[in-house]
Amino acid sequence: MRTAVVMLAAVCLCAAVFAQEAKQASKAPLMVAFTELKWTELPERKGMQIAVLSGDPKTGEYTEMRKVRAGTDNPLHTHSSEIKNVIISGVWYTGPDTASARDFGPGSVVLMPANWMHVSGCRAGSDCVFYQEGKGKFDFKPVAPAAK
Repeated sequence: MRTAVVMLAAVCLCAAVFAQEAKQASKAPLMVAFTELKWTELPERKGMQIAVLSGDPKTGEYTEMRKVRAGTDNPLHTHSSEIKNVIISGVWYTGPDTASARDFGPGSVVLMPANWMHVSGCRAGSDCVFYQEGKGKFDFKPVAPAAK
């Protein structure tokens, strides 16, 4: 009896392992050339375009490419979810306020925690393109500057 239980457990474990491997093997890689991206204008954020790679930024986790017009300035704001940006071209800036904002060029990584108050934008001279990952739906929540 004990041998039968051990054999049954081993068969169940093997079946679970093979099912997981089959599930992973059935996922096709995502390979998209920059020229093949499908860009969408964001009506609520003039001068910005996105090309969604996975997920849905309107409802939950996502990955996307984002284009921002040179000279775009985003006032103080937050996002409800953590966001990671990898700058590909242009000079993106961000920081807790305009005076302390830092510039980030191609190859830079900017990881912003959820609800971090910051300014951001794309410096004049060249449009910004970056890869973006969001841990939840994308939102842009303006914050009124503190009275001095």
